Amino acid sequence: MYQGVIMAGFGGQGVVSGGILLAYSGMVDGKQVTFFPAYGAEMRGGTANCSVVISSEEIASPVVAFPDSLMILNEPSLGKFEPTLRSGGILFLNSSLVESRSKRDDIETIEIPANDIAEEIGNIKCINMVMIGAYAQKTGAIDLEAVKNSVKKVYVRANEKILEMNRKAIDRGAELVK
Repeated sequence: MYQGVIMAGFGGQGVVSGGILLAYSGMVDGKQVTFFPAYGAEMRGGTANCSVVISSEEIASPVVAFPDSLMILNEPSLGKFEPTLRSGGILFLNSSLVESRSKRDDIETIEIPANDIAEEIGNIKCINMVMIGAYAQKTGAIDLEAVKNSVKKVYVRANEKILEMNRKAIDRGAELVK
């Protein structure tokens, strides 16, 4: 099993911290993982993306040129990364913010109203967790329980209320693709 995924959006959407959670969860799940972040100079509002590889085999390179899955959180990221998604791949699209839709017929697109769900839960910062929950459930690349259990280890400064919101967001994302 080999799964290359790119999560992309703008700073403040939790793209990089979401990638860290994916990588850590993969390790907890007994997989080989790599994590490669990239972001602009701006702390919030600039571009951010990360590549994560989750594999049952040794990984040769952290570079994900043609991902198996994309988690797209904002409009500009769709235009930039959609062409790189391999044929047969899965596009997880934050339909709350991204107005465009894929015109490709060789991929599966799953629309996730991540912002709307995060607002319902009570914290807009949970949009990355909603997307990760959907990704984990749909692809099976990492165990959903490993992700939820890893939240406390990755977000060590978060209080229990915030940790529980994140777990709830992961569950809500997973429910959308069951």
